[in-house]
Amino acid sequence: MAGRGRGLDRGEDASVGVSERSLFAIPSPTSLPPSPVVPAPGSQPLQADVPAPLPSPVLGRIVRVRRQLGQVSLPRLRHSVAMAAELELDRGIAFLLVPVCLAAGAIGYYSLSAEPDFARPVALVVLMAICALVSRSWPKTHLGFMAALLCALGLLAAKVETWRAGTQMLGSEISTQVTGRVVSLDRMETGRIRLTIDVTSTARPTLRYAPERVRLSARNIPADMTAGSLVTGYAKLLPPTGPVRPDSYDFSFDSYFAGIGGSGFFLGNPKLVAADDGEMPLTARLFSGIENAREAIADHIRATVGGAEGEIAAALIVGVRAGIPDEINEAMRRTGIYHIISISGLHMALVAGTIMGLLRGAFALFPDFSARRPVKKYAAAAALFSIAAYLVISGVVVAAERSFIMLGVMLIAVLFDRAALTMRNLAISAIAVIVVSPHEVVGPSFQMSFAATAALVGAYAGWADHRAGKARPPPPKRSLPGFLARKFLALTGGVAMTSIIAGSATALFAIWHFQRVSPLSLFANLAIMPIVSVVMFLAVVSALTMPFGLDGPFLHLMGKGLTAMIAISAWISERSPVDAVGLISQHSVLLVTIALVIATMATTWLRLAALPFALAGLLTVSDTRTPDVLISEDARLVALPIGGGELAVSRARPNEFTVDNWKRALVSETIVAPEMFDKADGQFGIADAVNLPPGAPFYCTDGVCLARHPSGAIIAHVEDRKATWKACGFADLIVVNDATGYDACHNPLVLVVTKRQLARKGSAAVFFDRQSATGPPIVSFAVDGPYRPWHAQRKFSREARGLAPYQKPEKTAVPAQ
Repeated sequence: MAGRGRGLDRGEDASVGVSERSLFAIPSPTSLPPSPVVPAPGSQPLQADVPAPLPSPVLGRIVRVRRQLGQVSLPRLRHSVAMAAELELDRGIAFLLVPVCLAAGAIGYYSLSAEPDFARPVALVVLMAICALVSRSWPKTHLGFMAALLCALGLLAAKVETWRAGTQMLGSEISTQVTGRVVSLDRMETGRIRLTIDVTSTARPTLRYAPERVRLSARNIPADMTAGSLVTGYAKLLPPTGPVRPDSYDFSFDSYFAGIGGSGFFLGNPKLVAADDGEMPLTARLFSGIENAREAIADHIRATVGGAEGEIAAALIVGVRAGIPDEINEAMRRTGIYHIISISGLHMALVAGTIMGLLRGAFALFPDFSARRPVKKYAAAAALFSIAAYLVISGVVVAAERSFIMLGVMLIAVLFDRAALTMRNLAISAIAVIVVSPHEVVGPSFQMSFAATAALVGAYAGWADHRAGKARPPPPKRSLPGFLARKFLALTGGVAMTSIIAGSATALFAIWHFQRVSPLSLFANLAIMPIVSVVMFLAVVSALTMPFGLDGPFLHLMGKGLTAMIAISAWISERSPVDAVGLISQHSVLLVTIALVIATMATTWLRLAALPFALAGLLTVSDTRTPDVLISEDARLVALPIGGGELAVSRARPNEFTVDNWKRALVSETIVAPEMFDKADGQFGIADAVNLPPGAPFYCTDGVCLARHPSGAIIAHVEDRKATWKACGFADLIVVNDATGYDACHNPLVLVVTKRQLARKGSAAVFFDRQSATGPPIVSFAVDGPYRPWHAQRKFSREARGLAPYQKPEKTAVPAQ
């Protein structure tokens, strides 16, 4: 094996080092043909009336640019592209594109309008495999078929995961006696406790198609209730909800792959049921023990630190974050530092780095042992074990699982004397995640984390290559203050560039999923990241000393650091402008994703091909139309922007989560509640709707709420189907909050949306015809089309079947004998 001088030449002209990519570099010509612009040696001097020549560096640069432009032609361009593509293949870009093709196939599966059977994905995989096998003699064609085969494999993996999940979803709202085993407990910020329960039986009534796992909240629980306890209680079960608006996050999709078939709340307090622990399966006992240990550690941290700082400390150490106050969560979202709360790559990296640093420092105290043993590998192995334990104790959430795979690959690379932070290791991590959980590809966590990591790895790899190609003189001797100042500036610059690169790579994904951006995230991260680094160091030390009861001082210092972090985030949040940016085009996200893939994976001049895609993506960001009216899937809430940053809603107390999402999508700042009028007062009648000015909020009377869009269209929200006809003469849109309702207007120019339609097709967005005032409105539903497996439960609700709400039969008195 080569020693320290591997890759170095011993001659006079030996360079300082050799970059890995320079081994594949295209050699430059040693001599250039003569140019008519530059006089050849021995030629006649320039005439007196000719202007003085430019300085030689500028002249040489102009000559090179002119020569290169003069040599541009289609054959030369093809040859250059072929040479660059061959060099990219030699450097291993084909392997880097494997997760890209797998992800494209998975996204294609989830984008299908109808659920395919198993035969079609399997047939597609077999066909592409045969084509790839036959085309081995034609390299370019073979690469194309291999890419198609990988896409087909991604589609098949997504289909297999959907079949494997097979979650039985609750179809309709119902109240029943639930008995089951507690999987986990989360103490909410509101004081309620959220229980995840594996259902064993139901009663009064007994559900024929009961979900296997549900999430229920309770006001109080028995003091000795823990994970693994058998509980019972009368609860109201609700089916998983769909998107709050078309093209938004689908909660039923997430519930399906999480195995949650329903949610709700206990109508009373749940009670413990005596059970034999021997009946619990071994895996259930193992997971219950881990969950109880997590809860015990979280309670210990809360008791030691206290307040909101204790909740954040528990979130950083064991991943329990349900108790963090909402105002702190919102401040961190506005400042772009909420990623600190979610256990992900940052926390895993800080834990691994802390363990490796402590061990390397400890080994340095024994120089004889360190000189004879590979102490770096020992530290890497200990760090790998530490992040594995951190993954287990933090609840094995998806973001932490993905980060563990990524860091595990890097630490294993250290054990085998390979480079740790490379695009190849990132590709291996992405392949592992896609194969295990293909549905994560369409989620914001996967997209944003891998986009940020790929951008950082690509940027710093390019910077390393740039520095490796330059000869640097030895650094001059500096005083201690100068040395410290230089290190501080370098650290600050590194944190700033990291924040800029990661923020730029994830900005469009954040806007697409959350319709918000954090303008001051750079300043917030610069101010908080040093504190977070110290806090995570204290978290690791406190975890190591907790079994010995010596963690108190470290948790106390950790709480002080979290207090400073909360104060800084609140101060920046108060000065942050409005972060809602509205909807953006899906095509722009796709184009920017292609540009990001090219820019981060290419190493030659072919990375310039990312520029047109990035430019096209930025130019098409606003190439989407904002809905004029949004309707909730339960038909209880209607909202429309009325100008001036105001959003008019049809209910005095609307659903807070739904309204917050709509505010960001429609770029609204304030909510305008409806004004209620009594029919007997005569101040406002239904017939007065035609006199409402454009941009009027909702006015409600006699079971009908009326508003007027700035375009002049009139919107009516009707509670009873019998009142629908009252708005037929003047309304452009009528929303009927009655499952038995129907289109009573029979007018093609009046759009009637009923509760039954919304129950079957999900929330709706309505667009008015801006070209013609007489054109009918256009409606778009969130689940319009054949049901996929995570939507099949929608057709079983009472509302979807056109039935009125269930009414308990009144008990009749038994006549006396």
